[in-house]
Amino acid sequence: GPWENPPPGFGEIDTVVHCGHTLLGDMAYTVNYTDIATTWTESAAQLNKGQERTLVNIKEIRDRLPFPLKGLDPDSGSEFINWHLKGWCEEEKVDLSRSRPNHKNDNAHIEQKNYSVVRRLVGYDRYSSKEAFEVLGKLYQRLRLFMNFFQPVMQLQHKSRHGARVRKTYDTARTPYQRTVESGVLTDQQLVQLNTIYQSLNPVRLRTQIDHLLEQLWACGDH
Repeated sequence: GPWENPPPGFGEIDTVVHCGHTLLGDMAYTVNYTDIATTWTESAAQLNKGQERTLVNIKEIRDRLPFPLKGLDPDSGSEFINWHLKGWCEEEKVDLSRSRPNHKNDNAHIEQKNYSVVRRLVGYDRYSSKEAFEVLGKLYQRLRLFMNFFQPVMQLQHKSRHGARVRKTYDTARTPYQRTVESGVLTDQQLVQLNTIYQSLNPVRLRTQIDHLLEQLWACGDH
């Protein structure tokens, strides 16, 4: 059901298909993860959505997070609900849950990120070539830095209904980086490492690199 203020490390995960108008044949997918407490988001590219390939990307996402991965909450897709991921989660002590059938809002956080991080930038075209897959991977390496360190996000605190109107209250907009630092879960060494990364980044240069990679990606689409 709904999340109840989990600590950093518990998040939702999903795959986004880049198929254009048909699901036939091979195509690129994006594995997308978002942390509930900090809104930290990681994306990874892969060809097709095989169970073993998806697990490899989950491991890579886990290694890139600034805090330990504690829980994964996907939908009921076979790329997540399988013995490979279940065995790995048990071995690594990562909680594995899934959304309830016919409750779309259970995955509202990752569905929002699927649009704002993936669809809004990459679009809906079909990508099936090795070149497109490689460019997509390079794009996510830059995009994770830009989104997590420089893009403020507001989180919904509560909502109430007044007749036909719904009133929503949000917190102060902060970047995932700021939320992670304020969470208090990082060690002194982890804080130093994260701050060092932040100090080394230039948002204007990152945005230029992202735009350049997007142009390369769109040129690789199956037209």
